[in-house]
Amino acid sequence: MARTNFEFQKRQKELEKKRKKEEKKLKKLERAAEPAAEGTEVTEAAAATDATAEPSA
Repeated sequence: MARTNFEFQKRQKELEKKRKKEEKKLKKLERAAEPAAEGTEVTEAAAATDATAEPSA
């Protein structure tokens, strides 16, 4: 009866975990970059609106 190679299975499992972790990291960075770009547009528009409005005192 053939024995299973647990070292090989363990290494494959570790590689799979590492690959998934890297994919998650990349996805997270992509999501963080997208709203930041959109957020700056909103902030710039709000700043322009604030600059044109008369200050109330």
